[in-house]
Amino acid sequence: MKKTWIVGTRGSKLALRQTQIVVDALSQANPGHDFLIETIRTTGDTVWDKPLAQIGGKGLFVKEIEEELVRGGIDIAVHSMKDLPAELAEGLAIGAVMVREDPRDAFISTRLTSISDLHGGCRVGTGSTRRKAQLQRYREGIEVVPLRGNVDTRIRKLTTQKLDGIILAAAGVRRLGLEEVITEIIPADIMVPTAGQGAIGIEIRRGDEAAGLLGAIDHDRTHREVAIERAVQAAVGGGCSIPLGIHARMEDDRTDLSLSLGNEDGTILVHEKLSEKPGGEQALIEKASLILLEHFR
Repeated sequence: MKKTWIVGTRGSKLALRQTQIVVDALSQANPGHDFLIETIRTTGDTVWDKPLAQIGGKGLFVKEIEEELVRGGIDIAVHSMKDLPAELAEGLAIGAVMVREDPRDAFISTRLTSISDLHGGCRVGTGSTRRKAQLQRYREGIEVVPLRGNVDTRIRKLTTQKLDGIILAAAGVRRLGLEEVITEIIPADIMVPTAGQGAIGIEIRRGDEAAGLLGAIDHDRTHREVAIERAVQAAVGGGCSIPLGIHARMEDDRTDLSLSLGNEDGTILVHEKLSEKPGGEQALIEKASLILLEHFR
């Protein structure tokens, strides 16, 4: 087995922070091996003036990285699991999933003390159709302002665009050491996270020797939870253009699966929680898929 490995990632501050978390864990678990970080510019990093749903949705932050992995220019790819399409590029596999940070969304405001303070006429920034639909379900009359950019940029726009609040993934804010700006973590029954949110995934070539490095850093429960979420997402073809929240949580006595599906106009079609006893994960996936597919016909 070779001793130096090239780890590919996006060049954003958050992506580099997440990749450093992976590299530190890999280095500790595999003494004598070196892990070098290489940044790769993706389509999602080059187009900032349009919503993600208008320029392709899922895959915008991974396509070029996967191409480099297939080509052999890198050995390991690090992604936010929520950015990975349900279908990976041919020949690739998810080799490990790190223990998940808080998967919920964060409400950030300098004017309000809680998301419950929102009322008709408030202006809230988000670039996510999922967050928009669930936000408008929670409070009628909210003006949702399209918001893109890295975490720092979006926090800055809270002031420059005179917004009453913005919504970001709590995990990214925390990993960047900006937890103090969070006004409130939004309960998952109000805003169901997207599949994979809060989890870092490591992608490799299927059958590659790099797999031997990853066992020690793979978090079994997170990996299984994310697999459930991605299986439901794959069954319904969910991407960034569909306001779809899917969140699995495995407990000792049951597995819960929260779903939220909306229309692009903000109308919520499904917003519920399902549960199965341990071992019933496949039944849970099938039940959830059937409920969601009823609204795709």
